[in-house]
Amino acid sequence: MRGSRQTFFNLFCILWLPILLKAASSSPLPRGNDPPTASLSSGLYKGHTCVGCVLVVSVIEQLAQWHNSTVKAAMERLCNYIPEKLQGFCYVLAELYGPHIAELIDREMNADVVCHSLKLCKEDPGQPLCHLYAPPKVGLSAAIKKAKSIMKTSKDLKSFMGFSSVCAFPLLANLCEKIKYVMRNKLPFEDFDGDKFSTFPTLRGYHWRGRDCNDKNTTVYPGRRPDNWDVKSDSNCNGIWGVDPKDGIPYEEKFCKGADSQGVVLLGDSAGAHFHIPPEWMTVTQMSAKSFANLPMAFTDELDWPQFSEITGFLNSTIGGWTDSLYLRLRRRNRCNHRDLQNISQNGGSSGNLLYLIKSLARNQLLDNPAIVIYATIGNDVCNGNRDTLAHMTTPKEMVSNVMQALRYLDSHLPNSSHVILTGLVDGRFLWDNLHDRYHPLGQLNRDITYSQIYSFLDCLQVSPCSGWLTPNETLRNLTSERALQLSNVLKEIARSEKFANFDIFYMDFPLRQTAEEWHKMGGEPWQLIEPVDGFHPSQIAAALGTRITWQKALHEWPQVLGRENPFNDQIEAIFKDQGGH
Repeated sequence: MRGSRQTFFNLFCILWLPILLKAASSSPLPRGNDPPTASLSSGLYKGHTCVGCVLVVSVIEQLAQWHNSTVKAAMERLCNYIPEKLQGFCYVLAELYGPHIAELIDREMNADVVCHSLKLCKEDPGQPLCHLYAPPKVGLSAAIKKAKSIMKTSKDLKSFMGFSSVCAFPLLANLCEKIKYVMRNKLPFEDFDGDKFSTFPTLRGYHWRGRDCNDKNTTVYPGRRPDNWDVKSDSNCNGIWGVDPKDGIPYEEKFCKGADSQGVVLLGDSAGAHFHIPPEWMTVTQMSAKSFANLPMAFTDELDWPQFSEITGFLNSTIGGWTDSLYLRLRRRNRCNHRDLQNISQNGGSSGNLLYLIKSLARNQLLDNPAIVIYATIGNDVCNGNRDTLAHMTTPKEMVSNVMQALRYLDSHLPNSSHVILTGLVDGRFLWDNLHDRYHPLGQLNRDITYSQIYSFLDCLQVSPCSGWLTPNETLRNLTSERALQLSNVLKEIARSEKFANFDIFYMDFPLRQTAEEWHKMGGEPWQLIEPVDGFHPSQIAAALGTRITWQKALHEWPQVLGRENPFNDQIEAIFKDQGGH
């Protein structure tokens, strides 16, 4: 679902380093099939900066409250929580902004006032002042004016760190070079890693695609048919190779020939990429150095966790819930499918810009096994942060065009006997209905911030992930769901009427209702199916339950899609153990 296409630097907005947004940023994913540009409109740029500032100041204020410390000590504590490689930069920011933040908080000015006075929140003429907290008794404008008079001048704030200074940090140096290259050549994030497959986990590495087993040889990668039955080496990285000394037959031939081997590919958005911000990053009662240990990994994975996701997850979840995925179930059904996964999803993906992202699909019609492709852009065709949100939604006519272009591309790239499953859009009214009056992690300490306030704040800044659903306007929520249903019906009709040479095609509704019913039977609450920080994406629990529902539907209605169960699975495991792991 929607997640603005910032560069990795923009993620620091949420990771307590908001000033970095001033150094470098790029645009959200465009609606059409043009490649993304390297510029960001002033309004959006300021919007994300404002969100970052308000979150940071709120956390600092709450840390001081929870630990009964000074604001200065709270900032030092926050920097100490952050992994060592990023602490230096955190301390620079604390030195730069800390005195002003401390002075204003000490004068009982809230995060909105602080960030407006620091000019990190926009103040457009004729537009309301955006705020997260209830305005001060004197009024927000008067409080901001007073804060500015206290600060008098902000000359010492002018020497913020630029792009080159940021890139001097060891953790970011290599990433900066990649970002420069991508921005210079107007490439998508899929091109961050020059190889289609990698031995490195993040930066679109093997968290996103099956791990390579010979990164120096471009003819060796997951998903290909074995070269000479992998007598001498593992050409498809499934961990099965060599010759059985008992009969001289190659293991790959003995165990995998005629086994319906196939991979799984996801073409999706931030829900498919599994966007997640750990709630302990902004819940001071749970905050510790351990809470932030995964920050560098999350940072270089764009705050996505594809390794735990519904379609391509393969590692045990460390973010709550449990991992279950279509890939894991296909692998259990046929261990010859080991490592054959690709998650081509991106925050902000829609039917329009997926036409550009799809070009990073790694499948050779002549050399590779067939694939099950899940097409699941479940929200961004109706979700945007524009004030006139309805006018910016994808129309049914545009949806037909976009999806048919994508399917024709797949038909020219997928091996014969592949399968494509089109997933309908979600009914996002579930979000407001189950979250709007609950306290957000940021508001749990003082019981002062609800999701309704978060939604309104983001909407005011025009950075809402979905103005049509995250709104108190019931009519608008209904109209957004009506358009989502129209677009789902487009997908359903395409699956019913269109035929392709190299794959068959199916449709399924997004299984939100069934997921909620299953979770209710297990004693769960509906709000637990939604990511707690952004209040928008499916949670880890929802992803795992969704896998079970999708698998059962395919098993009963389209068994040919899943292939046969490999009778040699036990023998493969006995000889090759974990097949090299993931």
